[in-house]
Amino acid sequence: MTETERERLRRTFTEAPELYDRARPGYPPAMYDDLATAAPAGLGPGCRVLEIGCGTGQATVPLARRGCRVTAVELGADMARVARRNLAGFPDVTVVNAAFEEWPLPPEPFDVVLAATAFAWVDPAIRVPRSADALRPGGVLATVRTHHVAGGSEEFFAEVQGCYERFDPATPPGLRLRPASAVPEDRDDLAGEERFAAPVFHRYERELPYSTAEYLDLLRTYSGHRALPGPARDGLLGCVRGLIDERHGGRVVKRYLTELRLARRTA
Repeated sequence: MTETERERLRRTFTEAPELYDRARPGYPPAMYDDLATAAPAGLGPGCRVLEIGCGTGQATVPLARRGCRVTAVELGADMARVARRNLAGFPDVTVVNAAFEEWPLPPEPFDVVLAATAFAWVDPAIRVPRSADALRPGGVLATVRTHHVAGGSEEFFAEVQGCYERFDPATPPGLRLRPASAVPEDRDDLAGEERFAAPVFHRYERELPYSTAEYLDLLRTYSGHRALPGPARDGLLGCVRGLIDERHGGRVVKRYLTELRLARRTA
């Protein structure tokens, strides 16, 4: 992905914060337990967390409920506004409207730097070394990726590729979902950064049901869908709607793989 394309796509997330807040599924509870085990002092009162790209606070709220002191940096002004609303009851959370690449790091280092499905949108030349700069020795860089994998309504997801091939020219022909076991671990961007030890990975699989309307709302939050020209996007969503309603009883199930990568900052 080129820098220009990455910038264009990541700014699509700032366009519909209320929809994003309503439609995105959040993260598995077990993920926070594993992060708590890795964090130098656990996830509780006194733990200092820097969150990169908090969105509307879907990962921030669980951290705040555990008592963490969170500084959440969010690029989109409207996303930051919704995050502040969702976190209004937590005085130890601060939401900053800024790009992580440009935000001045505070002098006191953090125990945890977390990026939940946001790390890929940060400049790859900056994200790892700047995260190391932000952490104290023994602190943890925690990055989260989510993948759509084989499972759930498998017949629907095979059929729906016809809609994508028709309305999105970037869709490879005959594309099919991979099983979770075939998704490689996310290691590449840590290569060459000597301040991190070898990463540890935790993986979680789950299936979530969606009505037709819920699934279309979810699709409207994805950068690739939002970046399509209006007529192509409308055509794609209409095609998906018809397929779910007419062939799948107005309901589909999507299988997710969530990967938590933990890299410890060395002394």
